[in-house]
Amino acid sequence: MNSTAPKLLSMCFQSWVRVRLLPRVCGIVFLIAVSGCAHYPINPPVKQADPHAGYRGGNLINPEKDDQLLLLLSFSGGGTRAAAFSYGVLETFRDTTVSIRGRQRRLLDEIDWISGVSGGSFTAAYYGLFRDRIFQDFESKFLKKNIQGDLTRATLLNPINWGMLFSPYYDRSDLAADYYNKNVFEGKTFADLLANKEPMIVINATDMVHGTRFSFVQDVFDAICSDLSAFPVARACAASSAVPILLTPITIRNYAGECGFQIPPALEQAMQPPRDVTSRRLDLANNMLPFLDRVKKPYIHLVDGGVADNLGIRAVLERVTIMGDVWTTLKRAQKQNVHKVVFVVVNAETEVDDKWDRYEKVPPLGAMIDSYSSISIERYNMDTVALLSESFPRWIDEIRKGRCGSGQISTSPGSCGDIEFYLVQVRFDALNDEADRKYLKRLPTSFVLKPEEVDKLRDAARRILTESKEFQRLLRDLQQGGV
Repeated sequence: MNSTAPKLLSMCFQSWVRVRLLPRVCGIVFLIAVSGCAHYPINPPVKQADPHAGYRGGNLINPEKDDQLLLLLSFSGGGTRAAAFSYGVLETFRDTTVSIRGRQRRLLDEIDWISGVSGGSFTAAYYGLFRDRIFQDFESKFLKKNIQGDLTRATLLNPINWGMLFSPYYDRSDLAADYYNKNVFEGKTFADLLANKEPMIVINATDMVHGTRFSFVQDVFDAICSDLSAFPVARACAASSAVPILLTPITIRNYAGECGFQIPPALEQAMQPPRDVTSRRLDLANNMLPFLDRVKKPYIHLVDGGVADNLGIRAVLERVTIMGDVWTTLKRAQKQNVHKVVFVVVNAETEVDDKWDRYEKVPPLGAMIDSYSSISIERYNMDTVALLSESFPRWIDEIRKGRCGSGQISTSPGSCGDIEFYLVQVRFDALNDEADRKYLKRLPTSFVLKPEEVDKLRDAARRILTESKEFQRLLRDLQQGGV
């Protein structure tokens, strides 16, 4: 070999390194740089908790609504299945006209409050932000769009997202929240919900560590000394739908102890000796205590709201418990003139898979996880609805005593003792056709359904309300001038 050969080989090797390795090195550097910058958005602190400011019921009162009718809806979890089912309820309310004190009104315009969990939170939040526009573009933007496929492609095919997901402070649910923020909710925050007034939209998640319900309302954010108004609605929905294992928790900062927040009097009293260990207020007080210690709990990791309450009804039950009684709760919300209280519970629960009853072999891990979650949710749902229904007689007595005093109580229409409760359940079991029930209950809990499946869910909601004796009783009472 002549003397020039080693030089030529060295030059060739250096050129190969530059051409073949440089892009890879640059790619690695790029991913490291991106991962170093990726971080979830931090919820801002407040210096002083103000019980009269921010996103809370008393600040959303719409004077155009009738103050004698209180209409509360809850939209359960269940992915697009739940979102489409609750959307069908809103469509039916839009098309239902009632006469209230001589005025023709859409029932849709009388909704005061919607509580959403997981998939149901998307329908609730979108209506809260965009109102009737939901009937123009929600199907194309969410219900009939392959959200799951979009998120999968964003995770697997976008190199920028690869780098961001390397960060320990940014994960799959943060990526989903950014997607919802850009493609569904258009960057809107809770300040936008506040500006729209009623209905109040309550989005529910679950604290991963303690398993307690966490609602995105300023009353809860007061306890952690944070301002909800700047918080993205998309991020709240991402937390509400962060299914454990499949998705990661959404993290928020805890600044408790820095804003002068005072624990509600009813809970403070429950913690005083002698303690009543059977008291629901004591349980709620104990649930709140970890959030008030930012040293031990500086961060709150939130997962799917269905873990704590898949119906979203516990938000009402616990609110009444915290306030002490339902009359105090109504006065705080400026609803003391109400005569009809209507709960519409939209429940998109699935059917328990019983196929493993026919096999001797041990079910696989996936089947056991599905069984545990579906059984616990179904049983808890039944308990929640029963607890709500059983509360009505006590609440009626509390309202009459609070509004009428200790004298003789009249229950004639419009009098202080005139108070009626309604519980309308919109669930697949209400369908008369067994094939329809099985078909809808077996739809997957995911964020992708076929367009025809979405349409069948919407139609089912309308049929259930049309055939509901309780819903028809409400309409008759309203038409007869009972409000």
